[in-house]
Amino acid sequence: MSLMTHSLPVHTPPSPKHLVLLFHGVGALPQNMVTLGQTIAEADPQAAVISVASPDPSETGGGFQWFPVRGVTEDDRPARVAAAMPGFVACVQAWQAKTGVDAHATTLIGFSQGAIMALESTQLPETIAARVISLSGRFAAPPRVVPACPIHLIHGDADPIIAAAHAQRAYDDLMALGAHVTLDILPGLTHTIDSAATRLVLGYLKRSAA
Repeated sequence: MSLMTHSLPVHTPPSPKHLVLLFHGVGALPQNMVTLGQTIAEADPQAAVISVASPDPSETGGGFQWFPVRGVTEDDRPARVAAAMPGFVACVQAWQAKTGVDAHATTLIGFSQGAIMALESTQLPETIAARVISLSGRFAAPPRVVPACPIHLIHGDADPIIAAAHAQRAYDDLMALGAHVTLDILPGLTHTIDSAATRLVLGYLKRSAA
C-alpha cells in the first residue's frame, strides 16, 4: 500500500508554516482522529493537518495497525515496534515532502499505538519532528537517550488499556535523562480523547508556535 493511501488531509493551506501529523491506534482508522484534527486546524489555519493511516491493515479484522499486537508481550514489544519504525518514519517524511514542511516545524500527535510509535521515534539517531504529543501512550521500552524534541504526555487515570503508570514512568525516565517533558494525568479519563485532553493539545501547540 502507498505511504499515503487512506490517510486523510484534514486541512491543507497553500503554503503551510507547520505540519501536524495525527496517528491512530491499533484497529482504528484515520477518521478516528479527524475531530481532533479539525479543532487543531481551526486554532492554527497555517498548519497542514493530516490524519495518517498506517500502511498495514490490522490483524484484528478492521482498521489499521502500526505493529501487530496478537500475542504481544513486554519482552517482544520493542522488536515489533522497531520492525515497524522504518514505515512510520517513511510516512512522516512523505508528508513533510508533500507539504514542504521540514522536521523543525512538524508535530507528531499519537493516540495509543500511534503514540507508542511517535514516542519511540524520539529514540532514533535522526530527529523527525520538533515535538511529540502522546495521548494514552507509552514507550515500548524505557527511553535510552535524551529526545531532541519536547515530549508532552497526556493520559487518563482511568485508562484500562494502557495504564497511566506507563505515562508516569515515561515522565520519570525522561526527567532522569534531562529531557524536556511534561505530564498531564486527567482524572476519570479512560482510553479516549476528551475535551480536556484536546485543550491540553491546543495549549502545547500554541506554546510551541509562539
